[in-house]
Amino acid sequence: MLAGKFYTIVTQQQPDAQSVHTTIALNAQHPIFGGHFPDQPVVPGVCMMQIIQELLSGAVGKKLLIEKAANMKFLNMIDPVKQPEVNVEISYTPQENAYKATAVIKHEATVFLKFQGLFK
Repeated sequence: MLAGKFYTIVTQQQPDAQSVHTTIALNAQHPIFGGHFPDQPVVPGVCMMQIIQELLSGAVGKKLLIEKAANMKFLNMIDPVKQPEVNVEISYTPQENAYKATAVIKHEATVFLKFQGLFK
């Protein structure tokens, strides 16, 4: 779990019953950045996916895992020093024993990740 150590929730809103918008603060001092990469920190893609998973799990009130990533685009790198806060917007639709989700991680006009997939 990355919440509380790698990132903290700054604000969170549920604009409707099937979406959650969260601003998170990244911990640029986290040990992950020592190896990814020294003097040029970049949020690993797997961490971005874990953040989406954790925030969606919190929104629906149950632990979820990624079942299928139908579309995943890493468009820009997140430098936690230059972008200490990012926005994570998730829309989801309940399905039989699963949630179909669309997520975007961005800061202002810069989009870092676009994701569409299934969580169980």
